[in-house]
Amino acid sequence: MSTPRTVAVGAPSTLPTAPRGSAPHRVLTIAGSDSGGGAGIQADMRTFATLGVHACVAITAITVQNSVGVQDFREVDPAIVAAQIDSVAADIGVEAAKTGMLASTAIIEAVAAAVDAQGIGRDRVAPLVVDPVAASMHGDPLLAAEALDALRSVLIPRATLVTPNLDEVRLITGIDVTDADSQRDAAHALLRLGARWALVKGGHLRDSPESPDLLTDGAEYIAFTAPRVPTGHDHGAGDTLAAAITAALAHGRAVPEAVEFGKAWVTEGLRWAYPLGAGHGPVNPLWAVAVAAPSPA
Repeated sequence: MSTPRTVAVGAPSTLPTAPRGSAPHRVLTIAGSDSGGGAGIQADMRTFATLGVHACVAITAITVQNSVGVQDFREVDPAIVAAQIDSVAADIGVEAAKTGMLASTAIIEAVAAAVDAQGIGRDRVAPLVVDPVAASMHGDPLLAAEALDALRSVLIPRATLVTPNLDEVRLITGIDVTDADSQRDAAHALLRLGARWALVKGGHLRDSPESPDLLTDGAEYIAFTAPRVPTGHDHGAGDTLAAAITAALAHGRAVPEAVEFGKAWVTEGLRWAYPLGAGHGPVNPLWAVAVAAPSPA
């Protein structure tokens, strides 16, 4: 097997914005709502807004959560989830989409049927980023255990890119990633499930001085590295990364370039993360707004 090409992720950049009065690129997030505002739909919307793309949403669940954990959630009727996708895609159009919390087999199946009908997914007009959210960062379950089979057999085969963290990839593939070799094995297992590209994130390899992510389509291997940011405030990091990648894909960037862009974006968001409540604060994509703002007089 070929040695991965290593890309040291540099300074973050932004995406071109549409001229005033003209429609920007259009994206769709299919995910759950976070009442604490740090992850889920809220993290996606903050990222999309700061990147200058128009975001449509299909809400899959309403969570009761804050900085210390998820206390409860309620699923949205799968038919309503699908109807949200159909409504916005048929009228507004979708140039790229992502999934987050899907909660149940019925919702996964409804989402799969809707993205198929609207030309979203692997080898379709609009790419689909699958962020396979299975649990919150506090360990609270956000996906029914029996829905893992649907995630493997129904959703991942439709993914242009799948972006699990190490806990999620262990649940999906049974592989415990501890080093570069097992990270590659996990990526191959995701490709065998049908994803076009697999990104196995290494942010949870806490003993590593860097945060190493491996991207592959089975032919090309790229190891994206960035210095580990010493912060306990990383709520919504996976959502923010996937959203930034989705925005870049909507601009027509190839998957490797979109992943490099997203990695740089979320790394800077971690540097600007802030404390919130009694637990974990969120990744902060608003760094771009702060950088762009004029200095006080």
